[in-house]
Amino acid sequence: MCRHLAYLGPPVTLRSLLHDPPYGLLRQSWAPRDMRGGGTINADGFGVGWYPDGGDPVRYRRAQPMWSDTTLPELAAVTSAPAVLAAVRSATVGMPLHETAAAPFVEGRWLFSHNGVVRGWPDSLVPLAAGLPVRDLLTLEVPTDSAVLWALVRHRLRAGAPPGEAVADTVARVAAAAPGSRLNLLLTDGTTVAASVAGHALSVRRGPGSVLLASEPSDDDPAWQPVPDGRLVLATAAGLDVRELTTA
Repeated sequence: MCRHLAYLGPPVTLRSLLHDPPYGLLRQSWAPRDMRGGGTINADGFGVGWYPDGGDPVRYRRAQPMWSDTTLPELAAVTSAPAVLAAVRSATVGMPLHETAAAPFVEGRWLFSHNGVVRGWPDSLVPLAAGLPVRDLLTLEVPTDSAVLWALVRHRLRAGAPPGEAVADTVARVAAAAPGSRLNLLLTDGTTVAASVAGHALSVRRGPGSVLLASEPSDDDPAWQPVPDGRLVLATAAGLDVRELTTA
């Protein structure tokens, strides 16, 4: 499995989200506390996406472990943003180890991440992938389950679906095609976040005009609240909506 987070609120440094917390993504890259049987470390790459000055997102991705990157600490210390999506990767056996396989995936203002695994890959996703435009399949960044999940979500967004519907519909269809999959998705446009809790953990911490969603709490603040499995979370900096997630 992987670990990911999404933040919305007053501008904060990337360092305050990734490095400073005692159990932040940096520590989770080598000592996660809640992998739930999905591996032991997250050493197969990482990525950070943020929204500078209200513009389109910027990404920084690498195929190496977060702890071994010597540029990120300096970049994170001087980069502030009001919206961030970041992830560390634990690759499924047989999938490529390349920075293009690391979340976040991007198109326009959208950033996307997947924490989990699609069972029966790749055969289980063939019927769903067959419904995608051929060009989307030919231009996938990398042949992984997460990249195909992103293509499915993106296809729904392009058709006009709101983010929560795009995430929920994709989770439902993939869960039916590949039972037992873990499908925790994060999607943001820098203003809203849609997140699914389907087979893995997610916690939320609200602050004054801010919200932080993460695979596992980054500190021991009692404000962290676990989201039950089978839920769809819709978040803005000002509010939070948790709904039932239909997965079959």
